[in-house]
Amino acid sequence: MIKASFGFTRAELAQFRRLRTPVRIQQFLDEEVGYNKETDGETCRSPRRVLRDRTAHCAEGAYFAAAALRLLGHPPLIVDLVAVRDDDHLLAAYKENGFWGAIAKSNFSGLRFRQPVFRSVRELVMSYYPHYFNLSGELSLRSYSLPVNLVRFDPIFWMTTEQDLFEIGDYFYSVKHFQVLPAHFEHRRLRADRRLFEAGFHGCV
Repeated sequence: MIKASFGFTRAELAQFRRLRTPVRIQQFLDEEVGYNKETDGETCRSPRRVLRDRTAHCAEGAYFAAAALRLLGHPPLIVDLVAVRDDDHLLAAYKENGFWGAIAKSNFSGLRFRQPVFRSVRELVMSYYPHYFNLSGELSLRSYSLPVNLVRFDPIFWMTTEQDLFEIGDYFYSVKHFQVLPAHFEHRRLRADRRLFEAGFHGCV
């Protein structure tokens, strides 16, 4: 049930009402929102614009999911994943019954939804590790942030603005990140499992 409008119109809220669970939010991102292939940094749409334009890259999809979760009564939380020789990734994280799950927009099948079965943010993040690889097949995930509550960006109307949300992305550079690998593994070029690598391109557009 939607708790408040947060500046969305009645027509927009009617669309959000279809997204009654985290699973439905992920399905919407997968099936009704195309992947935004514009050059990195050209756009960072607000949830309103994603709803209207039906296109999103990783960050735009995560912010949309965080907004949809907020409308369901969850705090709008984002976890930042940092990689080497690869793109970073954002998760819209949520908790149910004390366990963490996540929603994400990605061109790679293994970097999307997680059921809320993880006891900590680190457990959640590490579930992405074997699926997080670059086009050379190198496992590239190196660090993550604790969840950032996007309520701090309410003064810029991040859910409904027509302006790009570059300010949010910039903020993650100032947030403490935690390493996912032991120090002696940090500089090793570990390889993805061949089958997981091939499966990761399922549905890639």
